[in-house]
Amino acid sequence: MVGFKNRYMIMEVFLDPNRDLGVHDPIIITQFNVAKAIKDSILVNFGECGLASSIGSFQVKYVNPITKLCIIRASREDHQKVWSAITMVRSIGNCPVLISLLDLSGSIRACRNAALKCDEAKFEQYKLVVGDRLTDDINNQMQNFLEKIKILEH
Repeated sequence: MVGFKNRYMIMEVFLDPNRDLGVHDPIIITQFNVAKAIKDSILVNFGECGLASSIGSFQVKYVNPITKLCIIRASREDHQKVWSAITMVRSIGNCPVLISLLDLSGSIRACRNAALKCDEAKFEQYKLVVGDRLTDDINNQMQNFLEKIKILEH
């Protein structure tokens, strides 16, 4: 028996590129928000048939609202359709966004390793931007998100 082949995409969400960096985010990125925006984009760009074919293995596995990093699973056959729909997402809720692919992997293990590196680098960048306004609560949240990446499975 052959296992079901998936692709894992590590995406970065840029919220409202025209806003100031020091200002609070206009929306909190969640798995539900990201999944809904992607499904809506698949429906608009590929129709009901495209949505039905790609929805079987589509899943937002991980979202970090601090670093705006997402891990998305799609089937090997439909990952290009999902990827192209993701690049056409222009808003989540009413907040304008840009979504960029950082890494594409064929296994959850490779994806996990790449996501850990990306998330740690993005958090270091976040600490530099926030400066002395960084609280212990945010540090603890970030450690929890890093632990979530480490325990990701199919």
